[in-house]
Amino acid sequence: MTSINQLRTGMTKLDKVEGTIESIGEPRTVNLRAGGQAQVADAVLKDETGQIKLTLWDAQIKMIKAGSKVEIENGYINSFKGENSLNIGKYGKLNVVEF
Repeated sequence: MTSINQLRTGMTKLDKVEGTIESIGEPRTVNLRAGGQAQVADAVLKDETGQIKLTLWDAQIKMIKAGSKVEIENGYINSFKGENSLNIGKYGKLNVVEF
């Protein structure tokens, strides 16, 4: 398992990251490069070592709430405007341990 303070830009195929959802921002609609639109929301994922922004898409947004304990498998880290973000991606998995 990887702790949040170990996450760095460019990391891919993360084995497992666990934490608690500290907060979730309001969903917003974005235009996709391939066409169409999607809902996206930013959450804050926290563990005992730190916190990181977690990007949630469409159905993932409704899976959790503030206080939920989650596991992210096979996620990756990218940086946008100088801020690191944990992304689940299409090959990753969001598991809700406790809603």
